[in-house]
Amino acid sequence: MTDILVAIFSLSGAIFILLASIGLLRMPDAYLRISVTTKAATLGIGLLLIAAAIHFQDFSIATRILAIILFILLTAPISGHLIGRASYFSGVKLWKDSIMDDMDGKYNKATQELKSEDVEELKKREKKERKLIKKNPAK
Repeated sequence: MTDILVAIFSLSGAIFILLASIGLLRMPDAYLRISVTTKAATLGIGLLLIAAAIHFQDFSIATRILAIILFILLTAPISGHLIGRASYFSGVKLWKDSIMDDMDGKYNKATQELKSEDVEELKKREKKERKLIKKNPAK
């Protein structure tokens, strides 16, 4: 029975890693490649490690494998996000058929600050506030 479980988890993990490698070749821009490898490769490695834990049936190996899986689940999405963010800030272009750029106008290149609102709208609002303060100074 354990051999069947090991085979199922190993095959599933290998398939997800294969899909991640195919996605790495097929995706048109860096951002989609980051997404594919982060999700599919993390799941594939996790499934392969679960197969190893089932195969060895040793508590010390299982705890190490669970620690590795936890570490991968915590670090892979964060590293993928940071690589994507650094790519965007350094000027890596989106795919030509991308419909929208959610970060357009929200990144101030001078201060390298990322705002949740449009930077130009914030500047206009700050100007209006300064004008109001000049017109009606606090007494």
